Amino acid sequence: MYSTTPRRDVTIVFAGDSGEGMQLTGSYFAHTSALAGNDLATLPNYPAEIRAPQGTLAGVSSFQLRFGSTEILTPGDQCDVLVAMNAAALKTHLHLLKRGGLLIANEAGFDRRNLRLAGYPEDSNPLTDGSLSDYELITLNISQLVASALADSPLSVRERERTKNMFVLGLLAWLFSRPLEPLEQLVREKFAQKPELLEANLRVLRAGYAFGETSELFASRYEIPQAPLEPGTYRSISGNEALVLGFVTAAHRAGVKLFYAGYPITPASEVLHQMERLLAYEVYPLQAEDEMAALCAAIGAAFGGHLGVTATSGPGFSLMSEALGLAVMLELPVVVCDIQRAGPSTGMPTKPEQADLLQALYGRHGEAPLAVIAPATPADCFAAAYEAARIALEWMTPVVLLSDAFLANGSDLWRIPELDSLPPIRPPWATPEHRSNGTFLPYQRDERGVRPWAVPGTPGFEHRIGGLEKEDLTGNVSYDPLNHERMVRARAHKLARLAETLPPQTITLGPATGELAVVSWGSTYGSVYTAVQECLQQGLPVSHIHVRYLHPLPPGLGELLAGFRRILVPELNSGQFAHLLRAHYRVDARSYTKVQGLPLTVSEVVEAIQRALHDEPALHPTGIER
Repeated sequence: MYSTTPRRDVTIVFAGDSGEGMQLTGSYFAHTSALAGNDLATLPNYPAEIRAPQGTLAGVSSFQLRFGSTEILTPGDQCDVLVAMNAAALKTHLHLLKRGGLLIANEAGFDRRNLRLAGYPEDSNPLTDGSLSDYELITLNISQLVASALADSPLSVRERERTKNMFVLGLLAWLFSRPLEPLEQLVREKFAQKPELLEANLRVLRAGYAFGETSELFASRYEIPQAPLEPGTYRSISGNEALVLGFVTAAHRAGVKLFYAGYPITPASEVLHQMERLLAYEVYPLQAEDEMAALCAAIGAAFGGHLGVTATSGPGFSLMSEALGLAVMLELPVVVCDIQRAGPSTGMPTKPEQADLLQALYGRHGEAPLAVIAPATPADCFAAAYEAARIALEWMTPVVLLSDAFLANGSDLWRIPELDSLPPIRPPWATPEHRSNGTFLPYQRDERGVRPWAVPGTPGFEHRIGGLEKEDLTGNVSYDPLNHERMVRARAHKLARLAETLPPQTITLGPATGELAVVSWGSTYGSVYTAVQECLQQGLPVSHIHVRYLHPLPPGLGELLAGFRRILVPELNSGQFAHLLRAHYRVDARSYTKVQGLPLTVSEVVEAIQRALHDEPALHPTGIER
């Protein structure tokens, strides 16, 4: 008989072949954990190939989930439970499992062929050779158990085998006291049009749950209490889903329609898929022929009075550089989401990196400044998208939103905001005041330096646009040298005025002055915040500053940085934001960098903080001293 043990938080890794449903299993478990009132964070990790070679290390797909009764900001450095569906999944993820952790292995995935493909020595099986003695090992022949559960099913052997993930899901739901009903509802929704598959998956899900109850293999069952959340309605949400909802909400609040154009590229493709599901909310999606066409279509929509949005990744963002310059020249409300991934070139398409920062700031010909903003968590992508749209619409400027694969594919708990709680968005529509002697002046600026927005076809507001330099006020083509400099400075001045309206930079955690400030941006927020929190509990003199606005930089940031003796900047590149801070504020910002296609871990940042406090050079995660 088993006992019931309360746990503050738990990290699970589901790992198996690409195509075995590990992403679906993890996302379903995350969904039911959110419904149970737990805070959570996830890390999907899958191959770039559509169908990677089965049984190989390169073909492993995994889903890491941390959920608990406290604030969860990272998917965890190590896991408490590892589900390994085959030998390759075990070999690639065993290092994540804590000593004494629970290892559930599918025996059927450890035959001679799978062991050979995973690179284990001949005639050696980790399930039987004693090499896993540091862990609580549970071996199951999941394929056989599924076959028994579906003995009378009309499905083919291959179709039955594909339900293995549902057995795992049911077993883990029992082990962590998750109710079956929400999971069953998800299965019903997924297979609503395929009754035979629906029946089989439900039966195997229930079989996994019943196996946990009756097998007596587990000494304890676990309960994770609800997190003390602010009252409201919550859901689990991925970063890409949150971006879409943020843009749709912003367009609604501004009273405009949302036009989205995209070209498929990992990890941004899901944004287009999500947009296509929201046609009822005046969303107009378009799959363009390439990235340049996508941005040009968004620019055209902005000229027509809509919020123009596109999303891409690093390679596609490079192709957009000329069109981004056009958007700067035209001064139209366009948002470009760069969902960063590991590069250069095709790089590692499904892995995160933060290496497009300098490209976003400077990757255009000519003087073409624009606003750049970065979300901190998957749920924060909603607020970041809303803010990017607000800046674009109110300031008539293109905005780049820098997300990455970790935020895009990961998920956490999101409190759905009340619509009235969001700040209003007021586009600078053209009025009769922008006419002189009956002629519309499209580049007449208000006190902020913002030009008016006139919808084509509006009588009395006819004007033309294009990539050639504009004459001040009239917008006519001008090659006058002094006018060119005046317009270049006017576009830059507008962003300087925008900076004055941004929220002043504050300390995220810790004292406002002191020995060491750890500065983060984008998706490193959770790891850095948690690491600084741990260091403060140890009595170390450290603070955390998280920067949301990357251009223009927020007011007060320089004064904050000046109040610390040392500055440490952890980021997923070779030190781009540290370089920016050194250039802008003339401070000794030291880098801690990681470019492995993996997010920062808390332990890595803690070690970097300890070394910085002792004036020791930072180490790369590879152990190489800078």
